[in-house]
Order: sequence, then structure tokens, then C-alpha cells
Amino acid sequence: MAWTEERVAQLTKLWSEGLSASQIARALGDVTRNAVIGKVHRLGLSGRTKTIRSDRPRVSRKRKRSPIPLITIPETVEPAVLPDGSHVTVATLNDTMCRWPYGDPTSPGFHFCGRKVGENGPYCEAHAQVAYQPSSRRYGGSKQPAVAQKAAGADNSTEAEATPAEQTPAQKTAVG
Repeated sequence: MAWTEERVAQLTKLWSEGLSASQIARALGDVTRNAVIGKVHRLGLSGRTKTIRSDRPRVSRKRKRSPIPLITIPETVEPAVLPDGSHVTVATLNDTMCRWPYGDPTSPGFHFCGRKVGENGPYCEAHAQVAYQPSSRRYGGSKQPAVAQKAAGADNSTEAEATPAEQTPAQKTAVG
């Protein structure tokens, strides 16, 4: 297909009328949308005020977002205190103690829950309820992984996505 003067004139006219590159390609025939875009660019035709949409009416697709349920960390969960009065640290943690972290790992006051672990996993029963949620609660009915947690004693709630490091093997297979 060669760009004759007639076809270039028709292209220029349709472009100034506001037709899209796809619509112009169909009107010209034997030319692709990308060929129209390239020719418009080489001709230096500037932008238009508006584009004419196809005859089909646009259907508005508004997504209904289901509310993400808040998971409340029980305020009564107090970390275990060792006989010497200190909290459980990395050095004192063993297989029978809850590994739920408290605080910033880089700060000197960082410690673990240390309560007796439940039957399935590294956490006590209270922390296991927060860490392991059924998929209906975890995803809020959608396929997007998101977990909203309300920190104990916090005035407001925060939302955070579960990172791959925070996911259990079951969560990783459900998401992937």
C-alpha cells in the first residue's frame, strides 16, 4: 500500500475530524492502525480537540469493593516473662515458645511472645488466629490478597498486603 496524495488528504481530513487511528485505518482500507499513527507522526499532524468514539455505547464498569474485615489482635495477649523477669529473645527462644515478634528487630527491646505454642505452627493460639485466616476472611471475597490488622491499643486501623515472607505455604499456593 502506498500513501498517495488522495489517501494522505483523506487521512488528514479524518484526523482533523477527530476519528481514531483504528477508525481511519478501517475507512482507508488496506492499512493498519500503526501505519496510520506513523503517517500522522511523520506528517506532523497535531493533537485534536476530541475523538469520536465508536458507535457502541461504553458500559461503565464500577467495581464493588468488599470491605476488608479487620482482624483484631486480642489485647489480653501478654508476652511471656522468663523467671529472671526478662522477655523471650532470640537467644532464649525454643520450639515450645510462640514466635510472634514484639517491637522493632533492630531495637534493644525487641522480644517474642514466648507463650506456649498451639498444635499447628509456631504461634500461640491467639496469634495463630491472626496469622492463619480462612481464605474468605483473608481475601474478603475477592482474589486480591490483603490483610487489614488493627494493632492492639492503636487508635486507627492500618491496611497492609501480606508479603511473600509473611505468607504460610498454604497462602502461597492459594495466591499463586
